[in-house]
Amino acid sequence: MSESKNRLLYILKYLWEYTDEEHQVTTNQLIDILQQEYGISVHRSTLAKDLSELQDFGIDVVTVHSTQCKYFIGNRTFELPELKLLIDAVESSKFITAKKSDELIKKIHSLASKGEVSKLKRNNYVTGRIKPDNEQIYYIVDTINDAINQEKQIAFTYYEYDSSKRKVLKNGGEVYVISPYHLVWNNDFYYVVGYSEKKGKVVTFRVDRIATQPEILEQAALEAPKDFVLADFTKEVFSMYDGQEVEVELLCDNSLMKTMIDRFGEDVKTTSYNDTAFRLTTEVSASPTFFGWIFGFDGKVQILAPQEVKEQYKQMIIQASEKL
Repeated sequence: MSESKNRLLYILKYLWEYTDEEHQVTTNQLIDILQQEYGISVHRSTLAKDLSELQDFGIDVVTVHSTQCKYFIGNRTFELPELKLLIDAVESSKFITAKKSDELIKKIHSLASKGEVSKLKRNNYVTGRIKPDNEQIYYIVDTINDAINQEKQIAFTYYEYDSSKRKVLKNGGEVYVISPYHLVWNNDFYYVVGYSEKKGKVVTFRVDRIATQPEILEQAALEAPKDFVLADFTKEVFSMYDGQEVEVELLCDNSLMKTMIDRFGEDVKTTSYNDTAFRLTTEVSASPTFFGWIFGFDGKVQILAPQEVKEQYKQMIIQASEKL
């Protein structure tokens, strides 16, 4: 590569990494940087032509005219507030592992100047972050997406939690086979929606609970049931809570540890109650939706405290029974 091409690339690299409206570089500074960092000597007039070439190429190199001209990159692909939103989304996502979050944030930082990155780091803070530990998630998502595009069935194993929060393969390591239709993002988690011939219906699996890299099978995916509508299905399967937040204590059957971790995260406070149950403490929205969720466990979940929430739940059941 010729020296002139090298010089253009080095100039662009420096401008992109180190300059913005608040961090400008003068002609003399650029000449010194090229000499000291890359061993390239350049005349002021040549440098001016190089900068003009970058502008002609579409790079927004802004020139501040004065006795000592200054330069900086003006318009970037993303503005600083947009990068902040992206970083916050990555940081707060319960689907993305802590390690992958750090990797993605570093890549987002590369879209800004060093000066802007310092602002992003200084203002970056997310509370209550629950992160998974399955580093294979991204490859699993990619494989499922390929299978959907190829209209092929997939096979995989799935894990759950025992009463001691240990990961165990579900149903003794059963291999699940489905025809995948969609990847759905809900409540910060990815779910694969597909048809299970064994169960004879459309089912969902949380992607970060898939224990092994899915295998794309030779068998073509089965067509979705004629009455299947994704919007209606997700509305039925995924519920949202609303109402005032309150700390509750729940008494849960040991078989529900996986369900509780899925809902509240692995850091949720649990203690053994007896040989068949555990106590769980967390914050919830004490709403009819929450009470309906409790009722759906058919007595396997009981509200221990606070008393006012117990009374609200009791009254809801009484009112419901009176309507029967």
